[in-house]
Parts: sequence; structure tokens; C-alpha cells
Amino acid sequence: MLATPSETPACPDDGRPRRLAARLADLIPGAATIRVSLTDPTQTWPHLHAVVKDETGRTMELGRPTARVAARSILRVWPEADWIRPHTFCLAGATLTCSDLVAADRGR
Repeated sequence: MLATPSETPACPDDGRPRRLAARLADLIPGAATIRVSLTDPTQTWPHLHAVVKDETGRTMELGRPTARVAARSILRVWPEADWIRPHTFCLAGATLTCSDLVAADRGR
């Protein structure tokens, strides 16, 4: 997409997060949140990693291809996010938050 001189997209697409949430809800039935990071605990180098949780907060088991598709899709919608830190995508609200900040707020 072309950008204007102010670096804002010429045609901002505000519906992308909602469409992504709907698509991921179809792909992963019962999913409530998807935590995406570049630190897969089974790899020694940076690698996409996704942890999916249901409404009760229980981790859902996913196949590797499904987890990668979900993680890549989220990264594509928010390329400007600081992906050095993990982020959580809430499917209900179609919102992305930095997971480190969410954990810090709970500790207060």
C-alpha cells in the first residue's frame, strides 16, 4: 500500500484486525487469545512461537503449521509492533497488546 508523505497509509484499512480475528477464530475454534513471540522454547535461534488459550485460560494444543500461520498472520497485520517482546492478540476485541505490559499490570 502506498503511503502519503506523512508515512500514513493512503487508504488505511481499519477492518484488518477484525477480519484477522474472524479468520483465526474459524481456523482455531474455541481460541480466545494468541500470544506471539520470536522465542520458541524448542529452538536456539529466534523462531516464531504461538500459544493459544481458550476462554478459561487453558492452553490449546495446536499443530506446528497452524501455530505458524496464526503467528505470521498477526505479524503481517502489525508489522510496526516491537516484536522483540511477546504480544497477545485478543480475538474477541481484535486487539493486540504487549504481553510484558499485561503481566506487569497484573502484578500491581
